[in-house]
Amino acid sequence: MVLGMSGQDIGEKEYAVHGLDIMDLEILRVLQENARISYNEIASKLRVPKPTVYYRVKRLESMGLIKSYSAVLDPEKLGFEYITITLVRGRYGKGYHEKIGEMIASQPYVQSVYFVLGDIDFVVMAKFPSRGRFMKFLESMINSPEIERTSTLVVVKVIKEDLRIHI
Repeated sequence: MVLGMSGQDIGEKEYAVHGLDIMDLEILRVLQENARISYNEIASKLRVPKPTVYYRVKRLESMGLIKSYSAVLDPEKLGFEYITITLVRGRYGKGYHEKIGEMIASQPYVQSVYFVLGDIDFVVMAKFPSRGRFMKFLESMINSPEIERTSTLVVVKVIKEDLRIHI
């Protein structure tokens, strides 16, 4: 067992495969908790020099491990209370998954599109400001010749929603 500075098991082989060490994982963990934290604060927390943190963050960014820095908004307080999970079956054909996936992903309010294996082809997660906006989205899907059928689940209550990665 390999423990990080925070005392969490970070696993030996998972991070070594990507050329990461314990310090890299600790920096990523801190940034996931607070993307606005300063290099000074990270350095103090991890007990390393500020330049070490700076260069490691820049390296993690250049490796594509840090894709962006953003604020986590409260969708309910912004009026996005109509949350849906739509299961989509596409019409099979050459490259259908890319064409349909991109078409769905380009729709407003869609947050995630997953191409999956099984009876359905896509799982689509979206947050809408109203049922009417959802209906417009659904109609565009139903009217698309590339989509065979859809089935939508409407979320009644969010129990857990966390986009952070457990590292």
